[in-house]
Amino acid sequence: MLYWIFKHLIIGPLLKTIYRPWVEGSENLPATGPVILVGNHLSVIDSFFMPVMVDRRVYFLAKSDYFTGKGVKGWLVKNFMLGVGQLPIDRSGGKASEASLTTGLSVLDRGDVLGIYPEGTRSPDGQLYRGRTGVARLVLESGATVVPVVMIDTEKAMPIGVKIPRIRRIGTVIGKPLDFSRFSGMSADRFVLRSVTDEIMLEIQKLSGQKYVDVYASSVRARG
Repeated sequence: MLYWIFKHLIIGPLLKTIYRPWVEGSENLPATGPVILVGNHLSVIDSFFMPVMVDRRVYFLAKSDYFTGKGVKGWLVKNFMLGVGQLPIDRSGGKASEASLTTGLSVLDRGDVLGIYPEGTRSPDGQLYRGRTGVARLVLESGATVVPVVMIDTEKAMPIGVKIPRIRRIGTVIGKPLDFSRFSGMSADRFVLRSVTDEIMLEIQKLSGQKYVDVYASSVRARG
């Protein structure tokens, strides 16, 4: 209910009125069944604009810190994150990837839509970086339909370090579903996981037009 209120009565109408976002390829998103949306990650506002522009409810995995704050502020942040489709996961420790996998699979087992950024973090400079193979494992273990979705110009509306988005048009491009059924039952093969991940990143690059850099974005951000 809270998600519906945010999307259709509060955040959705506000974003559409101010930023006039556009969408292309809506027909490529299946109306029913489990779906993994794989996309680029240019700005913190990606997770707000993209769900507004697709018909189905989209869940994202977010660090648990957002859900454990104290007092009124903590309560507000927690309910806001839940209201926009964020699910808490513990990203610390060696079992973090397993926690993400388990939570993601539970969303897909219900037949819902899960949004994932294979780069693992926001691009530091607008380029597209190497994908992490956790997305491939989730794809192969769930058997869900994989649909590439890219955001256009969100990094120009809200670059890293900017707190209030600048007013400009933002786009969402939804690509055609990808088929990885040929790799069914091979989620334990690290070479297969890398192949699937690289294929996903190639499709994202084609849709977004970004320059691809074959290193992890987190490494670049750490150096910066």
